[in-house]
Amino acid sequence: MPNWNVTSLADMSPTSSPHFRILEDIARDLSGEVNFPTCMDAAILVRNTLRDPYASLPRVVQVIGVEPLISSKLLKLANSVAYNPSGRSITELSPAISRLGFEVVRTTSLAVAMDQMLKSRNLSAFDDISHNAWEHSVRVAAIARVLARRIGRINPDEAMLAGLVHDIGIFYLLYRAAEYPEYRQNPATIIELISGWHEGIGESLLHILGLPERITDAVRDHDRLQNVETPCSVRDVLYFANLLAGWDSEWLPHPDDEQEAATRASDRERYADLVEEAEDDIAELRAALSV
Repeated sequence: MPNWNVTSLADMSPTSSPHFRILEDIARDLSGEVNFPTCMDAAILVRNTLRDPYASLPRVVQVIGVEPLISSKLLKLANSVAYNPSGRSITELSPAISRLGFEVVRTTSLAVAMDQMLKSRNLSAFDDISHNAWEHSVRVAAIARVLARRIGRINPDEAMLAGLVHDIGIFYLLYRAAEYPEYRQNPATIIELISGWHEGIGESLLHILGLPERITDAVRDHDRLQNVETPCSVRDVLYFANLLAGWDSEWLPHPDDEQEAATRASDRERYADLVEEAEDDIAELRAALSV
């Protein structure tokens, strides 16, 4: 697991940073029993089931069937144009899971959990940030899927999963920050917290959730400039999808380095035409995950 909690807090004291208390609490959680919101329980159960190499389809159906919200989302997604071009509608969970595959099941269960976290009262103090972050995540996921399809060397569903969860650290930080009055009353402080810590904490959470290393590697430093000549990994696809989706200005400092700014602009331009192509995927994914 990433050791951000050890290395990053070592030189910090309660007086040197306004974030020391919350980061110390989170570091304690991540080294023991993580304080996940209740809505994550079903996603974790699905995760644990899918990690079993001998998990059968009936067993997966049984586990998912006890969570109506996840079940309904999977059926909705399985009947969407992206996964059902023939138009043959299905109403049972077993053929829906067979049509989608376990990777999409994992993605959808996590997406549902994150959406429910978004709707919890805990995040009401940060509505603007949380809703913008979720819309951004959906856009990144859909763009990543379209870009992976275009490139042809990366599993599109895995790229979509990376896009959906790449900012899970933001949701977790907001969920925990709601317990601290200093964040509810000071928007600038919560933006500073997110800016400095969402990537490392998100990577740690994904390790705990048991996501493939390709996904956790992609999430690491996803907002940082990367030198990618030819996209050939989930990490590369996530980098471009994140650039193309926009909406990172609230917590990312604008690069002072003119060369870095120019490189980012050039990287966006390389696949700028893909954004329009992805709009249908974005709308469909948003609709499939909505209540």
